[in-house]
Amino acid sequence: MPELPNLPDDDAPEPARPAETDAERRRRRARFLRELAEARELRDRVQPRRAKTARLRHQMRMRTFRW
Repeated sequence: MPELPNLPDDDAPEPARPAETDAERRRRRARFLRELAEARELRDRVQPRRAKTARLRHQMRMRTFRW
């Protein structure tokens, strides 16, 4: 019978990660927001009609919004 690879135990505690610094968190957040914007641009290019209606709907919401 072949030996099974060492699998992590479910009961074993995870190794403690050092606290994330603010700079790392900001970098990760900036990367996430860039990727999100890129995904939105891609969706708008792929579905132009849906993007147009969403844009018009947003403009209407902004016009009727009371400050």
